[in-house]
Amino acid sequence: MKIGVIGLGIIGSVWARHYEAAGVLAGAWNRTAKPEFSQWKTSPLAVADAADVVQIVVADPAAVREVIEWILPALRPGKIVVQSSTIDPQSSEEYRAAVTAAGARYLEAPFTGSKPAAELKQSVFYVGGDAALVAELEPLLALVSLSRLHIGDNQQAATLRLAMNLNLAAQMQALAEALVLARRAGISDDVFFGALGKNAGYSGLVKLKEPKLRAGDFAPQFSVKHMLKDLRLASRMNGCEDFPVLDTVRDRLVAAERAGWGDEDFAALIKLLG
Repeated sequence: MKIGVIGLGIIGSVWARHYEAAGVLAGAWNRTAKPEFSQWKTSPLAVADAADVVQIVVADPAAVREVIEWILPALRPGKIVVQSSTIDPQSSEEYRAAVTAAGARYLEAPFTGSKPAAELKQSVFYVGGDAALVAELEPLLALVSLSRLHIGDNQQAATLRLAMNLNLAAQMQALAEALVLARRAGISDDVFFGALGKNAGYSGLVKLKEPKLRAGDFAPQFSVKHMLKDLRLASRMNGCEDFPVLDTVRDRLVAAERAGWGDEDFAALIKLLG
């Protein structure tokens, strides 16, 4: 199978390079032109024409909808769309219906893991769709990821991704507040993180963000604007109207974006605390 990647942002560009190294990249496209990129195509439709599998990694549901509209003329039996952007379950069902109506197949495959994980091929896919299709795509997705977890159907996979990001955002806000609390008491970062490393609250997020918080480095691994988009999507889902943590962290991300930090890592939440 040959794969094309549409969306060469922080993650998509890394995956495309992994696919190219494995000899399976058929095409790549990005809204902001990157003609120097390996296997660059001039349009999403050209990518879909060249590839057996089209993987979409763009910013939000509206961008996914636009991409699917562009590539629909190339979608026929034998083609597969792997949708890896973080979107809401209702949008996922809309896109699945459009792709399958054209005769192609559709797999929802959002992921967890920021840029360092992608570079090390340690992304984790939450795949949703037909079990036979999941198995068929396993060798291809394994080229860029550590594991592929079959969650259920496409809407369940999209929902789980939003749930995971809510958990991460809440952890980040709590970590920022705890660190600032300790700093204001004169406790050094060495002591704080040394104690946290022996505490039940230690997590993969702490391990990833500790160096950034110590150094005040907010180069994006996962940006404020993208986390805010995901929490807004979660807020609009049925059953999430009374989630106080979701509401609070979403509002903090809004404040961070208004402060001009939308393109920075969401660890920049700590800057709101002074």
